Amino acid sequence: MLIGADAPVLQEVCMNFDNDCRPVCGAADIVVEKVIYDRTGPTGPTGPTGATGATGTGVTGATGATGPTGPTGSTGATGATGAGATGATGATGVTGPTGPTGPTGAGATGATGATGVTGPTGPTGPTGPIGATGATGTGVTGATGATGPTGPTGPTGATGTGATGVTGATGPTGPTGLTGPTGATGTGATGATGATGPTGPTGATGATGATGTGVTGATGATGPTGPTGATGATGPTGATGEPDTQALSAYSTPAAVAASGGALEFDMNNAIVGTALSHTAGSDTVTISQPGTYFVQYNGTTYPANITSFPAVNTINFTLNGVTQSAGAAQTRFDSAAQAEAISAAAVFNITTTPTTLQVISGGGVYGYSDATLNVFKV
Repeated sequence: MLIGADAPVLQEVCMNFDNDCRPVCGAADIVVEKVIYDRTGPTGPTGPTGATGATGTGVTGATGATGPTGPTGSTGATGATGAGATGATGATGVTGPTGPTGPTGAGATGATGATGVTGPTGPTGPTGPIGATGATGTGVTGATGATGPTGPTGPTGATGTGATGVTGATGPTGPTGLTGPTGATGTGATGATGATGPTGPTGATGATGATGTGVTGATGATGPTGPTGATGATGPTGATGEPDTQALSAYSTPAAVAASGGALEFDMNNAIVGTALSHTAGSDTVTISQPGTYFVQYNGTTYPANITSFPAVNTINFTLNGVTQSAGAAQTRFDSAAQAEAISAAAVFNITTTPTTLQVISGGGVYGYSDATLNVFKV
């Protein structure tokens, strides 16, 4: 054992630190003992480093009582911040288990030292992952509380004025219930009249009886005929309908002369029925104003009027809107100027475009015409 100047001094070394990197020591934090010798003398030359001995495995001695806390030294001036780049924040290590709390020393608490300058706040660590949702609680439902007293009746609301719904169909009549037997009449004294009890439910309706089959009575005599009512006012006259027949007949009484290619004139109208055909007296044109099928017929007498060379041939053709039609063409031969011959032509035309004009055209030279007649019918 070393005594006096040679006695070793035990110095506690803390292994825990607070957030500002200051040591925080407790009775359980003393993990290393360091022997310091106060022997003062000239320092000899440093000898060569010996081989590292094996690590001792001695038993840790019992923790001594905590001595009084010495006064806290003044905080030194903060050194200048280095210019190096801040390194990446390392992963947070696993927190070790908390050791047992040592006994509190009986020494007086030293005066609190001056608060040092607060160091810069470190960067905020990344947010940890969201934990799994806990299971839904299945606590027992509490007993139902007692029913509170009935509140006062509220004021009566205004009567609704909605539209009356459609009346439903009348249901079938139920069967009539059987009539119960009449009870015997009592002979006791009449007691005081009791309060009227509630009306009992209505009994089911009994079945409907069979329909009677009596003989039908004789039919009564017919009553007298009533007076004839007044005649109503005559309604307006309806529009005149189109007649079934559509026809036109025109003729020429005096003889007329027509050059080759000229149209024959008809100075008189004999009859016009309906509105499909029209002709002005003295005109050479008949107008057709309704689509349909028409029959056309020409009859007359013709003779040479200014013919100098014989034999000569006179022709008759019909035209529609100025276009010569091959249907109905007729011709007559003449061998002398004194000759006169009857000539006739007829054709059926299907008219699709209206109005359409109809004419009779002379050909072959200059000829005279007498007793000429033109008839047109819609068929």
